[in-house]
Amino acid sequence: MRVELPEPGPEERGHSERLQALMRGEIAAAGGAIDFSRFMELALYAPGLGYYSAGAAKFGASGDFVTAPELGFVFARCLARALAPILRETGGEVLELGPGSGALAVDLLLELERLHVLPARYRLLERSADLRERQRTRVVRHCPHLQHLVEWLDAPPDRPWRGALVANEVVDALPVRLFALRSDGLYARAVAVDGHGRLAWREVGADAALQRDVTTALGPAVATLPRPYCSEVRPLLQPWLAEVGRSLERGGAWFIDYGYANADYYAARRFNGTLRCHYRHRAHDDALFWPGLQDITAWVDFDALTAAGVAQGFHAPPVVTQAQFLIANGLDEVFAAGYAAAADEVARYRLAQEVKRLMQPDEMGESFRVAMLHR
Repeated sequence: MRVELPEPGPEERGHSERLQALMRGEIAAAGGAIDFSRFMELALYAPGLGYYSAGAAKFGASGDFVTAPELGFVFARCLARALAPILRETGGEVLELGPGSGALAVDLLLELERLHVLPARYRLLERSADLRERQRTRVVRHCPHLQHLVEWLDAPPDRPWRGALVANEVVDALPVRLFALRSDGLYARAVAVDGHGRLAWREVGADAALQRDVTTALGPAVATLPRPYCSEVRPLLQPWLAEVGRSLERGGAWFIDYGYANADYYAARRFNGTLRCHYRHRAHDDALFWPGLQDITAWVDFDALTAAGVAQGFHAPPVVTQAQFLIANGLDEVFAAGYAAAADEVARYRLAQEVKRLMQPDEMGESFRVAMLHR
């Protein structure tokens, strides 16, 4: 995927160079290469330097990509209708993972208030101090009367709790291991340093853990897929889900992300995998481009996600597309109310465009899916 990418400014370059220096140190200490999963972890989460740990804008028109909550209120109001029955039943809390700009938290709180089912607490699991401050500012600006309900966490709750867990576009950012199936065997894709001191790709023989994970993910297809065939596995998915979900003793967990069922994820036509990078609203596949300045993601294997949930004692109804989810949770009502309340024709047009982007198959309607786990 060749895309013309704008050059970063001097300050951004300096930031990326500092992160690359850290990476080169790890590469040298590891004997010349680090697995891509470690590179991705550093690129996204290295303290003070990773994409999500540093201070640049990530979300919305001024950032690198737009999530459903950034488009407007429709997504959050429909999601609130999905959460409401469990909150009524449990009288519990909401825990949002990776809350980004805070847009979803604000709109969810306001809609849950309108539905008379405010949670006892709305907790945001956010490790970035910069993003916490942005979220706090947004809450104070848009729903100051509800700020007493909002609490920030550094780690998942230790004590048992009831209610609703929400993760919108979170799983895609969990680090992945890249692999290459070639005529002479299975290889792990790693990151090294070339003779000019630049980050470069390297392939090394697959270790036992990668062999196991690829065999499990691909199943019988591992013998029939074309060579070369490159893709990824997400070994952290099950331990991560166990960590974030272990204390939810009763309630539901909603995972919204772009992804496929397993057979489609590892289809023969998808021979370059799903790894994607986002930089100033341009999608491309050069993960080594100025680390720390761009988002790096991979699509979600929803069969693996639901299997991980079942292994943790959750029940897993069928995964649905985002379009199906929104229709089932009051889209018509939300749209009608928003249209009637719109201040002018411009606002009505924006609302229609928002719904179009959320629903159309060539936008977010089919590529985004919703997995709901409950116990």
